[in-house]
Amino acid sequence: MLGDEEDVFDSVTWESPSAPYDADHTVQPSGPGFKQSTAGTEDERGPHDPKWEGYLIVTVKDPVKELAETKDAYVSYLVSAKTNLPIFSTPNPFSRRRFQDFVFLRDHLVRDFPACVVPALPDKHRLEYLTGDRFSPEFMERRRLDLHRFLERISRHPTLQRSTLVRAFFESTEWHVHMHQHLAHPPGPEPTPGLIDNISDTLLNAFARVRKPDERFLDMRESVDKFEDGLVICERLWNRVRGRTNGGGLAAGEDLTADYHDLAVAVQGLGFLESGITDPLNHFSNTLLEFSALLRHKTQTTTDPFLVHLHSLLTYSHANRAVLKLRDQKQLDFEELSDYLSGVTQERDRLSAVISGHAGSTGLGLSAYLKDKVDSLRGADDDRSRVEKMRKLDIKIKELQDAVTTAHETSDAFSDETLREQTIFQYTKEAEMKEMLGNLAEGEIEFYQSAMEEWERIIPIIQRIRVDV
Repeated sequence: MLGDEEDVFDSVTWESPSAPYDADHTVQPSGPGFKQSTAGTEDERGPHDPKWEGYLIVTVKDPVKELAETKDAYVSYLVSAKTNLPIFSTPNPFSRRRFQDFVFLRDHLVRDFPACVVPALPDKHRLEYLTGDRFSPEFMERRRLDLHRFLERISRHPTLQRSTLVRAFFESTEWHVHMHQHLAHPPGPEPTPGLIDNISDTLLNAFARVRKPDERFLDMRESVDKFEDGLVICERLWNRVRGRTNGGGLAAGEDLTADYHDLAVAVQGLGFLESGITDPLNHFSNTLLEFSALLRHKTQTTTDPFLVHLHSLLTYSHANRAVLKLRDQKQLDFEELSDYLSGVTQERDRLSAVISGHAGSTGLGLSAYLKDKVDSLRGADDDRSRVEKMRKLDIKIKELQDAVTTAHETSDAFSDETLREQTIFQYTKEAEMKEMLGNLAEGEIEFYQSAMEEWERIIPIIQRIRVDV
């Protein structure tokens, strides 16, 4: 059994202490990284509850510069895992992968699992990725942490953790061969442009809105909006804190660490003038320097990682928002196709009424009357052409009926999957918030404890100064 420190979902109670065995008294699988349902059977479990089949604990470490001293140099990372998932051939798979391999994994997980919330990779265009040497230890460590968080989110997902592509990413010794095979033979059927796609491309636009919104998803979107607003506000405030604490160089004099450094220099200079208390003032100056260094250390080890994690969580929420938007698109496809089918059916009924001599009783209105007049002017109002049009419309109606049925089934299935995704995202969000805020609290506690020790050491020295009145 793995230790508690490796529990990737330790913010949630994963095992039911009252039901560790199933009906035939065999031990249920246990371990970090998957939820142990308290329900005994599938019927007792909620219809939208995700089901974990095991755990997958991942690690990204040991960045190494490959092909050094050449123009093709790159950094590889050791990715390893501990798992009890049956899809893996070993409980401890490992391999070395470069950043482009992570990009391939992410892009194809998005394509193969469109209803799943696939986390984003670290943004190469952010300021921290544009400055400095990409082969520097600082840069490689920062990227290692981001890639570790990316794989961690995938490993917590009950569907993505069991995908063949993820298994190959950890196990395959011929990854490039597997990539080509995956491109040539994707796991799902290759989508082909059909009637539904052509109609959607014509009818849908960026301003279309679902006419019959589902209250469940409206609540979800509102929750996502509030969560992201909170993250944005936190990021802005902590960036301001960072700027005021350690925003410039020591010579700039524009931040708190520089101010304490300058104060230390001033106190040291004062000590040269006050010969009777030179030693205590030098001790005080050293304490100010230590406190300035502690502030800088806190920024590097606590504030900066917190801001990076905060932004990463925001991009992860954006991926969740994209799934909600895609669900709306599936419902919109169904609604637009239904309207299109209704319009084609009305046109077929109009032609039928004209041929039968009951054009005035169809109740189709002015538009149908004008269309008849246009057809008459074009010489296309004879019964033979109308019969041919009706034949074509009947074929189109049949295609549209099939497309509407498919779109409705797709929309319903996507909605069910989205509900499961929101539960998974909530679990992951809670675990990451606990980790992120816990690390921030520990860093702040460490800083203040160290600062108190420094200031407490200087108090007796200051108190020994004798002042003659």
